Amino acid sequence: MLEVSALRWTLTIGLILGLLALDLGLAAARPHVVKFREAAISSVLYVAVAIVFGLVFAAQVGWDYGAEYFAGYIVEKSLSIDNLFVFVIIMSTFAVPEKYQQKVLIFGIALALVLRGIFIALGAALLQLFSFMFLIFGLVLIVTAVQLYRHRNADPDVHDNVLVRVARRALTVTKDYEDGRLFTRSAGRRAVTPLFIVLVAIGSTDLLFALDSIPAIFGITAEPYIVFTANAFALLGLRALFFLVKGLLDRLVYLSTGLALILAFIGVKLVLHWGHGIDGRVPEISTNISLIVIAVVLTVTTIASLIKVRRDPTARAHAGSLTAEDPSDSGRTG
Repeated sequence: MLEVSALRWTLTIGLILGLLALDLGLAAARPHVVKFREAAISSVLYVAVAIVFGLVFAAQVGWDYGAEYFAGYIVEKSLSIDNLFVFVIIMSTFAVPEKYQQKVLIFGIALALVLRGIFIALGAALLQLFSFMFLIFGLVLIVTAVQLYRHRNADPDVHDNVLVRVARRALTVTKDYEDGRLFTRSAGRRAVTPLFIVLVAIGSTDLLFALDSIPAIFGITAEPYIVFTANAFALLGLRALFFLVKGLLDRLVYLSTGLALILAFIGVKLVLHWGHGIDGRVPEISTNISLIVIAVVLTVTTIASLIKVRRDPTARAHAGSLTAEDPSDSGRTG
């Protein structure tokens, strides 16, 4: 087990909160349309920070743990890109003005970090108390992977979101965004703006992604410190990354397929780990092999996507859905 002192935890959390406050604070203080250059510089900086942290961490505690961090970071960063894909769909569906999109992202990223922190604590406690949770997590990921692959050519139906439907029925919703406010008055009554409904949709999406991403990274490492830092650094800079890649996401036509393969692989890894604990003859998949497989799948997925779009400019990517009835119903190629 990795021994993490209270001082290391304190310094790490302080660093992450400081970076998050800097990123989101600057966005909140100056609402504006983020240009490509600004988004590119911010994205590169946050990826660099994550890499430097991983190298320093590995030098201090050993490269075995360092490999777990980098494998976990890559998995979570990949899942966060799919998360951004859904954010793009939500903002397009509700026609959120560009100048208010940063506000939505601030809420979404902050909530995602909180939810992941909660699920990491719960997941770590469950794995320590019950070894069969490795089997449960593994099966959950395999089922998720199968569903995501089956519906890889579909997009989530935002209007079918239960919380969104309840909010619309229970609250008075204005037609306009009311200068980016969440609450206002309409005809003398308290009302919410469409931005509030968008935040409900984003929040429920974060919850679903947290339920998937936490078992995925526990398939890479059982160390809570590594799980937390990999998640946190993957989420940092997500605001800038959104503006950088939102015009490119349509080209990643095989993204959902690649993520489905990664989730299935990690699911199998968790099941084998559980089996190895019962019978030492059951093989395990090492972290180094996991890192190679994940990197290869993402590389092949990206290259194949670019080739597909070049050959068929009409091809468009989809976020994938766990509940769609039939991928062919979308009538779009992916």
